[in-house]
Amino acid sequence: MIHTLSLSGLTLSRGERVLFSGLSATLTAGEAVAVTGANGAGKTSLMRAVAGLLRPDAGQIDFRDGDRNLIDPEDARGRETHMLGHLDGLKGSRTARDELGFQCDWLGHTQDGFDDAVEVFGLKPLLDLEVRKLSAGQRRRLALGRLVGSPRALWLLDEPMGPLDARWRDAFAAVMKRHLDADGLILAAVHDALPIPTRPLDLGGLS
Repeated sequence: MIHTLSLSGLTLSRGERVLFSGLSATLTAGEAVAVTGANGAGKTSLMRAVAGLLRPDAGQIDFRDGDRNLIDPEDARGRETHMLGHLDGLKGSRTARDELGFQCDWLGHTQDGFDDAVEVFGLKPLLDLEVRKLSAGQRRRLALGRLVGSPRALWLLDEPMGPLDARWRDAFAAVMKRHLDADGLILAAVHDALPIPTRPLDLGGLS
């Protein structure tokens, strides 16, 4: 299980523009880090690099277990990491039930994972609706369901609170707190503060 995520001397660019260079940071079990910075500073690119979707120009991304042993990056990303980006990654023609079931099965769910996700995010009234008929907030709740339905250690969240109203922001805050209490890790790109204690990682950049 991932216990530590370490970034060492990380440099990322978009085209010929360097987003940031020499970035080093550590995230440990039970901790949330809020990545901030101006638009275009590289917050989303950092999430994608940690998820293995973008190759850094320089530097190292390491995953370690509780004994400080290195975890194979493919295993860490494929089995122990959730990436939730700006786009929810949902198939519009499926019902919410089928989509959540697919996500949970694909990512490796626990026996009660589907039911837990439905309860936590109030999805029961939505299950028989096609995803394309859901509001932005309802779609985000459905997408967040995979975090509960298929538990994994490291959550990479890109503006996760955006479409949620106050009620579901509070509900998601409780979910994040439980995750951290169980030695989970959260790395989140945000503009607005998360409703849980976080340590900042500011990428700066021009507004």
